Amino acid sequence: MTGQSMEVAVQPILQGRGITAGYGKRRVLSDVDIHVAPGEVVGVLGHNGAGKTTLLKTLIRMVPLTSGEIEFEGERVERVSSVKMVRRGMSITPAEQPIFRDLTVEQNLELGASGVSDRQEIRRRMDEVVEVFPVLGERRSTIAGRFSGGQQRQLSLGIALMAQPRIMLLDEPSIGISPAVVGATFRTIRELAQERSMSVLVVEQNVKAVTGIADRVYVLRNGSIVLEESGAEAQQREVWWDLF
Repeated sequence: MTGQSMEVAVQPILQGRGITAGYGKRRVLSDVDIHVAPGEVVGVLGHNGAGKTTLLKTLIRMVPLTSGEIEFEGERVERVSSVKMVRRGMSITPAEQPIFRDLTVEQNLELGASGVSDRQEIRRRMDEVVEVFPVLGERRSTIAGRFSGGQQRQLSLGIALMAQPRIMLLDEPSIGISPAVVGATFRTIRELAQERSMSVLVVEQNVKAVTGIADRVYVLRNGSIVLEESGAEAQQREVWWDLF
């Protein structure tokens, strides 16, 4: 169903309507409608420069709206700061430099819970994270920049989980990791969503990786949504070049 939105069966945790945004006078997004249901994994596919990263930054309020509406858990949030959006339960993991390379693994994880003052709570959250990613526990004192690309990506997810988000925004999680590790990384994302009843909005160029875990996918082209379909339909699609 091109150019239309699939019916929203339940109240979305995150919804954007008519989102138009950009940088100064340069418009990047035009009239974008998007929604994510509780516990849903949603992929956004598109070419370089399609506006995928700008979409994530706009939803978490790092980029101002020119027009449109954003709702998070049923409340309008166009005027809410990105810091408050994180406190409300949203996280964002950037594609480039998703970790603090000069800090230890433990210091990176602690920064993920920077809004928490209770040391016992921070420790409890860290124990949960290292249960998901054992290598982070085994190498707590290691400088993060010494990690491989796949380990850095695990750490970036761990940082996000330290905030205990209700929705994670992930920007190109396949960047910087070997093809052999991509599949395992995306399976972990799917498992986290299921086990924690957490929503995930992931933007990617790796079609196979996203369609393998997504409940629904959007295709963004030149700042506009040109396709929305279920993950099952997307997996059956043989041709994508005409959409990109």
